[in-house]
Amino acid sequence: MDKRNEPMSLSYKIIQSPVGKLKLVASDKGLVAILWENDNPRRVLLKDMAVNESHPILLETQRQLGEYFASERSTFSVALDTRGTHFQKSVWDALLRIPFGETRSYGQLAKQLGNPRASRAVGAANGRNPVSIIVPCHRVIGSSGKLTGFAGGLERKTYLLNLEGKRQADPREMRVDN
Repeated sequence: MDKRNEPMSLSYKIIQSPVGKLKLVASDKGLVAILWENDNPRRVLLKDMAVNESHPILLETQRQLGEYFASERSTFSVALDTRGTHFQKSVWDALLRIPFGETRSYGQLAKQLGNPRASRAVGAANGRNPVSIIVPCHRVIGSSGKLTGFAGGLERKTYLLNLEGKRQADPREMRVDN
């Protein structure tokens, strides 16, 4: 059988964090996903995963997340193996360029990507981000400054923004869209 046509196996491990249990998923190429407790793996098109507590990418991800939650890291260097459409990947790349402690609106990201009217499409791609926290979709807020949807829930989004020092800086953003 031609190895190029074989499905790539995925490894995972579950870690405890200040925002609850996280399921880290990796291929041999890089981190594929960080899933929240009760997250649906189908949301990020995952299947055929096996537990592997010693996978080097998972161990490195766990180490870097630990440093992030201890306020000892503001950027991540773990290899990524994201899976999505060309547009989704362009949005996820834009998310990676949002500096630690800053936020952007969906409209700002759409404008940055060259299509100012694509804020809803940007929001949909943001919602499909498979690598929460490391690809910082939590740094995207509504144009009014309100917190909007997040796979981990708005309480966790607020926690991450507080950790990065953002929430204290702009109290108007503490409002939550219902």
